[in-house]
Amino acid sequence: MPSQSVTSSPSPTGLGTSHAVARWCAQQDWPVHPLAPGHKTPAANCPTCKTARHSPSKCPCIPAGGWCHGFHAATTLPEQVDAWWTQQPRFGVGVSCGPANLVVIDVDAHAAEVPDRNRLLPGIPIAPSVNLDGLATGFDTLALLAALRRQPSPAQDEQTLRVRTPSGGLHVWYLNPLPASRYRSSTGSSPKTALAWQVDVRAHGGYIVAPGTKTAAGVYTRVGQARHPAPLPHWLAAELDRTGHLPAQQTATSNTPPLKTRARRAPKAAHRVLQPLLDEVAACAAVSCGASFTEKLNRAAFTAGGLVQTGHLVMGEIRELLCETARQARPHQEARNISIIDSALSVGAQRPFHLKGRS
Repeated sequence: MPSQSVTSSPSPTGLGTSHAVARWCAQQDWPVHPLAPGHKTPAANCPTCKTARHSPSKCPCIPAGGWCHGFHAATTLPEQVDAWWTQQPRFGVGVSCGPANLVVIDVDAHAAEVPDRNRLLPGIPIAPSVNLDGLATGFDTLALLAALRRQPSPAQDEQTLRVRTPSGGLHVWYLNPLPASRYRSSTGSSPKTALAWQVDVRAHGGYIVAPGTKTAAGVYTRVGQARHPAPLPHWLAAELDRTGHLPAQQTATSNTPPLKTRARRAPKAAHRVLQPLLDEVAACAAVSCGASFTEKLNRAAFTAGGLVQTGHLVMGEIRELLCETARQARPHQEARNISIIDSALSVGAQRPFHLKGRS
C-alpha cells in the first residue's frame, strides 16, 4: 500500500501534503474526495462522465475507484485515498458533509450590495430602530441573528473547528447531533432557503474544503485551538429548522435511540425549572409573529430532555405537555411543533440536567 508514512494523526492545518490532509480527514470518518489542483471545485470527471449525463448512483466509475461526480465518490478507505493522492499529489481535499455528519456554517465576506433589511435574516423583520450602519458581510448578519437570539455568534465559537478561507470568510464546523435530521445545504442569497445573507450552509448534498487545503488563492487555515467539530448548538438547530433546512416530512426522532425513562426523582423541582419556559411558549399565543416561538419551544423541550435523562420527569408525560402547550400557542403548525419538540428533546437528553436541590 503506498504512502504508509502518513498514517499518523497530524494537525488538520499546516500540513506538507494534501495526501496527509486527506488521510487525517478520513481517520475522522469524514469521507473525502479530490478537488482540482489549485481550486476549491471537485476534480474533473472522466471523459465519459463529462459527455454522457447519468445519475451518480449508477455511475460505474465510482465503484471502480474513480473520483467522478465529486462528493458522490467520497470515501474513508485508506487504500482509495492513497491511490488518488499518489496519482495526483496536487489534488485538494473536499469533505462530503452529509456522510460525515457535519453541518458547516460558511460565512462569506464578499464585496456586495447590501440588500433591504427585510432580506438580511429570512423570516425575521428588522425594525427601523435597529442601526445597521457598517453591516457589510456575512459576519455581520450572523452576529445580528445571534444577538437577536441572545447567543454568541458561531464565528466566535472557540469550542468548535473554525477554518479561515483565502477570501477572508470563515467555515464554522459543527457535528450534527441527530443524524436522522438531514439538514439541507443552502446559499445565503437563496430566496427560498437561507439562514442569513452571505451565510451559506453546507450539509447533505454538499461538501466543504478541508482545513490545510492549498488553492491558488491561499490556504484554508484553522483558527484557534479546536481541531474537531463541536455539536451543533440547539438554538442554531432551531434556526435551521425555522428557515427550511430540515425537510418538513422528516421527524427528527426517526432512527434515533429512545430517551431513557428512569423513575422520577424530583418531579416538583423539575417542574419548577420547566414551568417558566412553558409559560414563555404559552405567551406566544398572544403574538402571531415575532415572538421567538421556535426558540422558546426549543429551549423548553431541550431543558425537558435533560430532566428526563436524569430521571426527574417522565418522557411520555412531558412530551404531551410540550405538545399541548405548543398547540395552544401555534395550532396551525402542529407537525412543525412536534418536529421542534422531538429534536430538542433528543439533543437535551445528551446533556443531562442535574438539579442542585430536590423536593
